[in-house]
Amino acid sequence: NCSDGLDYLALGKFFKGLASCGAWSCFDEFNRIDVSVLSVISSQIKTIQNALIMKLDRFQFEGTEIAMDGRMGIYITMNPGYAGRTELPESVKALFRPVVVIVPDLQQICEIML
Repeated sequence: NCSDGLDYLALGKFFKGLASCGAWSCFDEFNRIDVSVLSVISSQIKTIQNALIMKLDRFQFEGTEIAMDGRMGIYITMNPGYAGRTELPESVKALFRPVVVIVPDLQQICEIML
């Protein structure tokens, strides 16, 4: 889970690992991260996205040249409305495709199946 204690340096190291080995990661409750940290994180993610778009094998990230494995992925979840959660800045929202998850209407599902 993400928390307000995460800083851009720690996440930058995490992003370097994801990019270089092609791993996927889901950052749960991403909107718990401090807004000032989120603004730096958005530029880090944008740098990675640009490298993916240009299909680079290597790219500069946070002053270091690293390998890029195009199979990598960064995903986030958030629970808006809870205490300690912040609204994501537009610079971060623009980097992710939103998906809404709701509780299914089980009665309606059963009616349709019958």
